Amino acid sequence: MAIMRPAGDYDRTYKHDMGVIRQRWQYILLIFFILALFTLPLYASESTVSLVNRIGIFIIAVQGLNVLTGYTGQISLGQAAFMTVGGYISAILVGNFGLNFFLVLPIAGLGAGLVGLLFGLPSLRVKGFYLAMATLSAQFIIPWVTRNLWADTLNGAQGINVPVPMIRLPIVAGNCILGTTFDPEVSACLYRFATPSQFIYITLAVLLITTVASLNISRSRLGRAFISIRDNDLAAELLGINLFAYKLRAFFIASVFAGLAGALLAHNLRHINSETLNLNDSVLMLGMLVAGGLGTNVGPIFGTTLIIFLEELAILITPFVITFFPDNSAGVAAALRPLVFGLALALFLIFEPRGLAHRWMLIKAAWRLRPFAR
Repeated sequence: MAIMRPAGDYDRTYKHDMGVIRQRWQYILLIFFILALFTLPLYASESTVSLVNRIGIFIIAVQGLNVLTGYTGQISLGQAAFMTVGGYISAILVGNFGLNFFLVLPIAGLGAGLVGLLFGLPSLRVKGFYLAMATLSAQFIIPWVTRNLWADTLNGAQGINVPVPMIRLPIVAGNCILGTTFDPEVSACLYRFATPSQFIYITLAVLLITTVASLNISRSRLGRAFISIRDNDLAAELLGINLFAYKLRAFFIASVFAGLAGALLAHNLRHINSETLNLNDSVLMLGMLVAGGLGTNVGPIFGTTLIIFLEELAILITPFVITFFPDNSAGVAAALRPLVFGLALALFLIFEPRGLAHRWMLIKAAWRLRPFAR
């Protein structure tokens, strides 16, 4: 779709032509939106903050899946397994070795990225359904490893408790800053990210970084190579693109994003085991991407927010629905969430196959054509 701009909005420089945000009022709205998110704990309930925190974590993972599936066209059903890798790496390094969480977070992403490279090796020989089956193996192998190997460290199926992230702050005027506690062992004040209202600042900071990174990837030479592989891999290879190298890069980037999200989720939940993230979560994230829009920058945000809100809606209407099935209330309550997700995904595939991002583009185009749009 051609980019439609209002009268008077034209390019003056190459920098302006490449700009994502073109108008001053757009900058103002973006700043207000970011400030509203970071000040959410001041005016929202703990449950609302926890919900937004969960949405932010899964947006990060779906952004990585968008690089792999949306831009490169490589289907993956193992994103939740790579999140598990990142969660375990962070939990072990912080809990067993006492490293700082903010130092461990990129290490967890890189560790998950290296594991993702191993499962991306079949991408040179297979694609489509066969590649989906190859990545699906990660969803069985990685949980099996966490349950059966290194029992002293990983604690088998029981999993491991994850410590609360904290930062060390200096003592000011002989006292600790409000919200921190004095630790005599280190002679410093410690701020613990122990509640969702405190942890959300970490999630939002990482989300901002991954959003800017994914946007820049899509606009770079690397992103253009990914898109060419997705559209026609044979033509891309004839143009000099090394398919194997770029496919592995896509797997690595997607797994890094998953590792970051997994580390955040593990520390947010304070516990991780082989069942914290399973195959259902991998399918759920793929559905989020489809609903939001494959290969778009806003697709992961739209899709993740919509699907998680639908899950919360399913929880809210469960007491009402089970009144119609009193003899099987437990089964109906368990089946309602996957039923809502499956129905929403089917409706999107039928009526909006290009996702909410495409609908958003149509709405913007109609607004710019007003009052002539119908």
